[in-house]
Amino acid sequence: MNTALSWIKAYVPDLSCTPQEYLDAMTLSGTKVETYECLDKNLDKIVVGQIEKIEKHPDADKLIVCQVNIGKETIQIVTGAPNVKEGDKVPVVLDGGKVAGGHDGGPLPEDGIVIRNGKLRGVDSYGMMCSIEELGSNRDMYPTAPENGIFIFPEDTEVGADAIAVLGLHDTVFEYEITSNRVDCYSVLGIAREAAVTFHKDFIAPKVEIKDNGEKIEDYISVEVKDPDLCSRYCARVCTNIKIAPSPEWMQRRLAASGIRPINNLVDITNYVMEEYGQPMHAFDLDTIAGNKIVVKRAKDGDTFQTLDGQMRNLDADILMICDAQKEVGIAGIMGGENSKITDDVKTVLFEAATFNGANIRKSAKRLGLRTDASGKFEKGLDPRNAEAAINRACQLIQELGCGDVVGGMVDVCEPLKPLNRIAFRPERINELLGTNVSADEMLDIFKRLELEYDEVSNELVIPSFRQDLEGIADLAEEVCRFHGYDKVPVTLPSGEATTGKLPFKLRIEEKARDVAEYCGFSQGMCYSFESPKVFDKLLIPQDDVLRKAIVISNPLGEDFSIMRTISLHGMLTSLSTNYNRRNKDVRLYELGNIYLPKSIPLEERPDERMQFTLGFYGDGDFFTMKGVIEEFFDAVGMDDKVVYDPNSEKPFLHPGRQANILYKNTVVGYLGEVHPLVADNYDIGTKAYVAVLDMPNVVPFATFERKYQGIAKYPAVTRDISMVVPKEIMVGQIEAMIAQRGGKILEGYSLFDIYEGSQIKEGFKSVAYSIVFRAKDRTLEDNDINAAMKKILNGLEGLGIELRQ
Repeated sequence: MNTALSWIKAYVPDLSCTPQEYLDAMTLSGTKVETYECLDKNLDKIVVGQIEKIEKHPDADKLIVCQVNIGKETIQIVTGAPNVKEGDKVPVVLDGGKVAGGHDGGPLPEDGIVIRNGKLRGVDSYGMMCSIEELGSNRDMYPTAPENGIFIFPEDTEVGADAIAVLGLHDTVFEYEITSNRVDCYSVLGIAREAAVTFHKDFIAPKVEIKDNGEKIEDYISVEVKDPDLCSRYCARVCTNIKIAPSPEWMQRRLAASGIRPINNLVDITNYVMEEYGQPMHAFDLDTIAGNKIVVKRAKDGDTFQTLDGQMRNLDADILMICDAQKEVGIAGIMGGENSKITDDVKTVLFEAATFNGANIRKSAKRLGLRTDASGKFEKGLDPRNAEAAINRACQLIQELGCGDVVGGMVDVCEPLKPLNRIAFRPERINELLGTNVSADEMLDIFKRLELEYDEVSNELVIPSFRQDLEGIADLAEEVCRFHGYDKVPVTLPSGEATTGKLPFKLRIEEKARDVAEYCGFSQGMCYSFESPKVFDKLLIPQDDVLRKAIVISNPLGEDFSIMRTISLHGMLTSLSTNYNRRNKDVRLYELGNIYLPKSIPLEERPDERMQFTLGFYGDGDFFTMKGVIEEFFDAVGMDDKVVYDPNSEKPFLHPGRQANILYKNTVVGYLGEVHPLVADNYDIGTKAYVAVLDMPNVVPFATFERKYQGIAKYPAVTRDISMVVPKEIMVGQIEAMIAQRGGKILEGYSLFDIYEGSQIKEGFKSVAYSIVFRAKDRTLEDNDINAAMKKILNGLEGLGIELRQ
């Protein structure tokens, strides 16, 4: 999207700023300006001169000597231009002035070319007459300029005037990057509205008034829309007594600055309105419209159509066509047809301004390989209300430029227009979203300048139809932020747990589980949630066990994936089996995955989805290795209280004497043990395998990441080792519980360092050795302190049937 600053100032007349100030302010307010080009760059000391006398050069046949009146004086200029004659008014660069480039129209030098007085073949020359290319422009912008030669001004041009101003080159062309949701800014009026609000100036829209010729449009044309899903509005107006001529220079300059080549007044008007209002239009020669009727309908598969560019296009049933009573005359929203084009002989013109389905236009243009300025705007999704305003503006220009007469009335085939959107005005919510403290009055002032009406009764803002991007309170907050100033928004920290730079607590516990498992040499695996009912038999689960009450998949991939798993071991044991049978020696795997426990069968509500932390290994290690991993995890998540292992877990898939439930504060949080030999055989695992499963919903409530600092001990520790003969049925957990209970405040810690069973120990007993550490925080311990604590511990152990080893 390109616009000239002079065109913007036509609607924001008080706008005064440098090009760089305009770029910075507009970009900061949300209308991004990519770059700009000053049309008068490197043009200096150039005036309008009139050639009063021409003589041949005495020493060069192709040169002439001109006496040129520049207003204050007459100067002599030598030139080789073939197209000048006495009386012509031409641009003249004076001594020390600059031009943008050479007469060949090649790349422009960065700093221009300085013109100095000099001699040409021995004759003095005090300046230079310019071609349009030397002024940094071209014949697209100035169609009347000669292809080779000096630019000639109209006869009424003032001698001595600033030639750059006369040419309209004291202007700047800006290039914008418009986002697709801001359809209104694909127009000069839309950009001007943004500029007016940005610079706190008044926006003055064109005042459209039309005086018709008293005739009725119904006598000229009728319109039928057969596919309203692709054309929600079709407006048509007729102009008679058309006179084709060049459009005025101001219109040519504005179109050329926007990258559109001026052609004639009629074509230029349709292009001008398209750029000004963002509404593409098309003009038909009404004498070529059969039956004086327009029909908007889909094409037929296999049809062909010749467009204005002379190419034959293959059509299909998804392409919308503009037809008359007999034939197609245009591809809707893309390009008109060769059979209805405007020629110099046109007398009556039919103007079309419509709203077509944007997605259909985009797809049609892609299939046809034909993308135009019109299709580029239509595919964004235009405002239906804009069609009427644009076609009236075109008819006004027809009158103002003396191009023809306007027939009274307009044919308007329109689907019911949607009511204007309303959004509740909640200034406190806007400030909450932005982290600002903007007053309600300032917000209303911004909305007023944006042409949003405030309904005091309902406390709602009425959104104009051209602002289709404003849908909710967040969009209003964005408008306040844009024009209050992004630079005025204070720095604030986001609120809410999800934006504080941390994972939710539950996910942090799961992350810690991964860290501990991988630190201990386990690799992560992912197992299926869908399983086979045969799994329960492989795991030796009894027929009446609650685990067999699984959710059945209504459309399973097969029997092996027909239920939702209620236990996580099958996937783990299958993975261990695969590794074992591929001769991997020491394998350690873990998984974090859900099991699905139905609350009732058949399902009446969602099942209980419980995350399970499952570990499994075979090879180097035993039951106590797995126990160590579990305790490492508990320590990492702040579960510092004593963990109890209950051997009466009775899991059928675990070895009867080598399994335990894991209890923390009297809550079962999981289990661990050696896999039952029969289960190992069922999974074809030919070695001892160990598994552990932690139920994370039961673990998370006990976990914490709070840590309390304890200073370095100032006083020495005292260690006592004891070796005991213990009945085999006594668990080391019972021994440790007794030590912790009887050790008192000076007990700092204890650790098991030896277990022995053999011929030196009487039958039914085992040897267990502990190292016990004592330390006081406020003094150095004496023997009496240690002996008293040890006596209490030993008395407690004797009560369990334990003896000191002699």
